[in-house]
Amino acid sequence: MADKKGKVMLVEDDQMIVGMYKTSLEKEGFEVLTTDRGSEALELVKREKPEVVLLDIILPEIDGFTILKELKEDPNTKKIPVLMLTNLGQESDQGKGKTMGADGYFVKAQHTPNDIILKVKDLIK
Repeated sequence: MADKKGKVMLVEDDQMIVGMYKTSLEKEGFEVLTTDRGSEALELVKREKPEVVLLDIILPEIDGFTILKELKEDPNTKKIPVLMLTNLGQESDQGKGKTMGADGYFVKAQHTPNDIILKVKDLIK
């Protein structure tokens, strides 16, 4: 495990985006856990304790804001950094994410996987 840089949880329902981010993060030495289900995301985060969670907002079952709220209210997961990774670029959504405790808010269309990796590395330091 010494060569691994840490565990990143990617909660995303678009398989093309999952593939792109998973590949990019793994090339950088991260272990990447993925799910496209909100309910499974909560269970996985609690069980796996990733260093960072990359969280989409529009998801089946439970939306990203609800997941963020639950993670930040749980004493066992509230210190895990969460980066919102979404297509919702409205300032109101960004403000809501930050108010709820997100450690960053990235609109997918405006950022490359490399931008996200730099932020992940910064959070894990």
